[in-house]
Amino acid sequence: MSDDLQRLDRDGALAEALGPLAPATRRGVLRTLATAGLIGSAAALATAGTAEAAGEPQGDVAILNYALTLEYLQSAFYTEVERIGSLTGETARLARIVGGHERAHVHMLLDVLGRHAVAKPSFDFHGATDSQDAFVRTAVAFEDLGVAAYKGQAPRIASPAYLAAALAIHATEARHAAWIRRIAGILPAQSAFDQPASATHVVDVVNSTHFIVGRTQAAGMPGFTG
Repeated sequence: MSDDLQRLDRDGALAEALGPLAPATRRGVLRTLATAGLIGSAAALATAGTAEAAGEPQGDVAILNYALTLEYLQSAFYTEVERIGSLTGETARLARIVGGHERAHVHMLLDVLGRHAVAKPSFDFHGATDSQDAFVRTAVAFEDLGVAAYKGQAPRIASPAYLAAALAIHATEARHAAWIRRIAGILPAQSAFDQPASATHVVDVVNSTHFIVGRTQAAGMPGFTG
């Protein structure tokens, strides 16, 4: 793995996520991420995408900042529950592994966006990390929402390279959702087709939790005002 990729994969999560792939396929994915400029380059993000529907992020920079804010939220959630140590068994293992993935997603998006990245907000999870039951219920909602959020924005991404990065994260988020649903005793896949969620809907849901107590704003996207 190159020095840049080692710097990006600080938690070893990318290597773990790609582990089930054949070695040649793994190398191909990592090479594609590097040569597409996903490591240490934000210059290509200056070109905005086509105009979007009202209330949706405008252009690739805004879409990736929207994704980054959701990844900040998920990363902080898993990091806090690991720090508190309120989980046991398979649930604790999930939090450790998924937390590593979410931190890797944050690192990737920060590296892609560079100086265009929005700042990390402050969080207050209001007891959602204090017990195993509360964690599981919240994690199911978070992962389902994250999958729907990425699906909602993928068709709006103009750059093929950034679309590939978003889909790589989306696929992992879907696996997270299936895993935590199994732990919760919920059918991992309830229908043959999954529905996207608009940015407006996602922001409304996040705002309703009041988990984000700071404030962050990306150009062309709704603000979190929890």
